[in-house]
Amino acid sequence: MVTESLKEYLKTMYILKKQNGHIRVTDVAEKMNCSKPSVNKAINNLKLEGLLSYESYGTIELTENGENLAKKLLEAYDIVYLFLKEVLGLEEEDAKIDAEKIKSAISDETANKLARYVHKALGLTNLNCNYDINQEKCRSCIKRTSNKKGRNDDES
Repeated sequence: MVTESLKEYLKTMYILKKQNGHIRVTDVAEKMNCSKPSVNKAINNLKLEGLLSYESYGTIELTENGENLAKKLLEAYDIVYLFLKEVLGLEEEDAKIDAEKIKSAISDETANKLARYVHKALGLTNLNCNYDINQEKCRSCIKRTSNKKGRNDDES
């Protein structure tokens, strides 16, 4: 079972991979302000869940499942944060704190419906892709929509 704590480690590792091109125990410990033994314990648990591979003193590699889960977790946070800040008008710090709490308490179905609502309310796109939090279709729609603004529809 992937606990909330392990999810935070996984998200941090995904972000570090995107930022640095690699993931090291030291970098995770620094980013999360925790000890290397804590990171190693999390690594072992995530490895047992099939979400990453790691050999001692090497770099950490996320499996496809690990990367997909990390993306999904980050997307859920983004959706809830946008709803709280842009739709409900919460202050940024309050929206961040509440989004962190709410995102893990909602189902995929709720996240999907919330995403559709947020995108419609903000006029970002109509989500023609039938948005699913387990995919990255929403971001593709946004890119397509923003790209079309500067060109003719024939060019896209």
